[in-house]
Amino acid sequence: MPSPKPYLPVSDERILEIARSLAAQPLSAVERHLGGGNNRLFRVRANDGRSFALKEYPRRTGDPRDRLSVEYGALEFLSQHKSVSVPRAFAADRDNGFALYEWIEGGPVSAPTDRDIDAALAFAANLHGIRNAPGAEKLPLASEACLSGAEIVAQVGRRHERFKLIAQPEPRLAQFLATDFGPTAEDAEAWSRAGYKSLGWSFDAPIPRAQQSLSPSDFGFHNAIRRPDGELVFVDFEYFGWDDPVKLASDFLQHPGMMLSSAQYERFRAGAVKIYGGEAAFAQRLALLYPLYGLRWCMILLNEFLPERWESRRLAGVHVDRDVATSAQLEKARHRIEAVRQYLMDQAR
Repeated sequence: MPSPKPYLPVSDERILEIARSLAAQPLSAVERHLGGGNNRLFRVRANDGRSFALKEYPRRTGDPRDRLSVEYGALEFLSQHKSVSVPRAFAADRDNGFALYEWIEGGPVSAPTDRDIDAALAFAANLHGIRNAPGAEKLPLASEACLSGAEIVAQVGRRHERFKLIAQPEPRLAQFLATDFGPTAEDAEAWSRAGYKSLGWSFDAPIPRAQQSLSPSDFGFHNAIRRPDGELVFVDFEYFGWDDPVKLASDFLQHPGMMLSSAQYERFRAGAVKIYGGEAAFAQRLALLYPLYGLRWCMILLNEFLPERWESRRLAGVHVDRDVATSAQLEKARHRIEAVRQYLMDQAR
């Protein structure tokens, strides 16, 4: 499914048996795809020359989400709509936590172009366009959906409290939370709440379903593959579902791995306003909630400090130096909180 990387032949008889069962045809090879993140991915080669992606969904301590069912169900639904470019879902083994998908040949979107921005906007528009299609009403809320300003604040607050506990033996993290994050979070929440109040809106009430859209919940070029013909295919739908499109737009624009130019940033922002502009308040809500999503990204960037993150790495067979990883993420969080402060200053002018 992702870009070609080094492979290792699989010797685990259990995985070989699962691959044979799901593919339901003779296989020539099953290879471990190296370089993934929190899941193990295998390339399954059939005797007829076709390839499939076999994805494992390890059970994570303290995480009750059924990521296999969400992703498999999302891809089944999306594949019914030919205008949406996603891998096909073929078969699933829920007891063992594996699913078989279409293998997408291609490479990473390492240097996005304006055409790629337009492809991302077209994908978002397609998702918005099929939100009333049969079966869409049965889809779940996206993972950690944010349907109100208060919900964003609550999610950030829960993460903040967790990190304060973890920070006791981590002086670098403790100082960042107390000196940089805490004061900025208070300022951002106060500013957003005041903006909502001035417009006569409820900061605490969730937006109605009519203003919601379908979202991958982790949308960006980091989850896209460029085919040899240049077409983009979007992947990773473990957290898919209904959400506020403001979250989709904010996350795309603020994702640490996106590296958008200022022109591309504005191209996507303006395009999102056009897609979701039927809901007249979208642009205003995007402006008012934007710094809160910046705070949320700060917390996400610090996930490398969480013990369960390292369990996920272990289960996926990924080996990373913890000190190096946490230092890098803490620096990114500092840049993000500075961007939030700058945004608030710019809005005050």
